[in-house]
Amino acid sequence: MNKTLSIVIPAYNEERTIHRILDKVKAVELIAGIQKEIIITNDCSKDDTEGAIRRYMDANPDLNIQYQRHEVNQGKGAALHTGIRFASGDYIIIQDADLEYDPQEYNILLRPILDGYADVVYGSRFMGGRPHRILFFWHSIGNKFLTTLSNVFTNLNLTDMETCYKLFHSDLVKGLKLKENRFGFEPEVTAKISRIPEIRIYEVGISYYGRSYAEGKKIGWKDGFRAIYCILKYNLWSK
Repeated sequence: MNKTLSIVIPAYNEERTIHRILDKVKAVELIAGIQKEIIITNDCSKDDTEGAIRRYMDANPDLNIQYQRHEVNQGKGAALHTGIRFASGDYIIIQDADLEYDPQEYNILLRPILDGYADVVYGSRFMGGRPHRILFFWHSIGNKFLTTLSNVFTNLNLTDMETCYKLFHSDLVKGLKLKENRFGFEPEVTAKISRIPEIRIYEVGISYYGRSYAEGKKIGWKDGFRAIYCILKYNLWSK
């Protein structure tokens, strides 16, 4: 029986791009006959994200899409919690609703798991020779600082803790009690995954087609301070 990859997509005010990322997900041919399941959580968008999703579902009845909606905006982390809870696949990957990450690279992340080496695979924007849009110097410094701080406590040697692309065996991530409702999801899940006995975490290089704020980027400096707090909280105070 073929295995299934659950693609969890949190969406907030993405009516302009949601159909384009779904087209990219649809176009991916997964290795080893793996099937796709898409779970979209609309985090109470203020634009017509819901309409765009429903029109896409009507136009693509052959695509396995589950649609969930929050009645109150709760944050990206909360949207991920909902998507993970409803995912039924053997593996779970996180996919942002914008166009910063390329779904054609799912197979790069799947390979270490299918070859029996990994339980979790992170896609790093800072390793390998793949395309990487040049944008914000201080964002890159912030990402590297947060990754280094996280590594100090987890004893991992990740290069990109804050990456969107994280691929898990479903039972591992479903077994975590995740609490962070906003962008603190990344340091929290990394801290908790790192404490699973004998966990095998791999990292592969991926592309990054970053957005500017004018193009819809949402994360800001306040989220960086929250990430520092979450690194300390989930590695020191909440073990």
